[in-house]
Amino acid sequence: MRIIILSRNPKLYSTQRLVQAAKDRGCDVKVIDYLRCYMNITAMKPTIVYAGKDLGEADVIIPRIGASHTFYGAAVVRQFETMGIVTLNRAQAITRSRDKLRSLQILSQKGIDLPVTGCAHSTKDIEGLIKIAGGPPLVVKLLEGTQGIGVVLAETKKAAESVIEAFRDLDANILVQEFIKEASGTDIRCFVVGDKVVASMIRKAKDGEFRSNLHRGGKGTQIEITEEERAVALKAVAAMGLGVAGVDILRSNRGPLVLEVNSTPGLKGIEEATGTDVAGLIINYVIKKAERATQVKEPMDS
Repeated sequence: MRIIILSRNPKLYSTQRLVQAAKDRGCDVKVIDYLRCYMNITAMKPTIVYAGKDLGEADVIIPRIGASHTFYGAAVVRQFETMGIVTLNRAQAITRSRDKLRSLQILSQKGIDLPVTGCAHSTKDIEGLIKIAGGPPLVVKLLEGTQGIGVVLAETKKAAESVIEAFRDLDANILVQEFIKEASGTDIRCFVVGDKVVASMIRKAKDGEFRSNLHRGGKGTQIEITEEERAVALKAVAAMGLGVAGVDILRSNRGPLVLEVNSTPGLKGIEEATGTDVAGLIINYVIKKAERATQVKEPMDS
């Protein structure tokens, strides 16, 4: 099996783990910087080139597309799809999950419970926006933020108004979201591979912080999730059309609430917290996916 991992940095923990897992299973694996690829977009023979070599011989690709390069990274993934090459997560699903507003709209359309959320750009009706989220305390987020950056907890109405006004002056799109007090600075990361939650951890914010992101000093420990949480995580991933994803869930008084579906979840935190070989499970999944695609093609070619 010939596998290409699209990653800007081969030294990242997640990339290295996927490479090793692929090699352990006898795969020929390469790490390619997707920003250095260029595409020949043609009806006759679409190709993608890296360092002067055509990458069309790959059996499957594993996209590890960074949030800051979603547009071009997804375009590269889409080109591989045009060439008939199997991909772990499809380009449309990646872009859908990266757009925070669109992903929330899709999740709500599918009946998946979320924190009450308002969205705005340059509204003058700040008071009305605050009311949508149930009033303070509430969380104000920049739509383009990642890893907890651009996320502020406003504990009073005056603080919320000040933050919203400041973000509005940045000419930015913002989300205003209810604060789930009973979550107590924790959330649950469910790691989904195919149709299974293969690992889950609870992440707790460090003292004085409400954001539980591991990049912001949060700590992750293994947790046994409920059947309801498992069902919600799987439903959220299916709604996004992803094969592999991390789903962030808050435990609230009205049940599990989905915060986000991440199409490029990191492996270090979840593997260290749970001891699960998540990288190996991903490689097993993508190999089976490529094999199924081959079996479907063969009868058509004969």
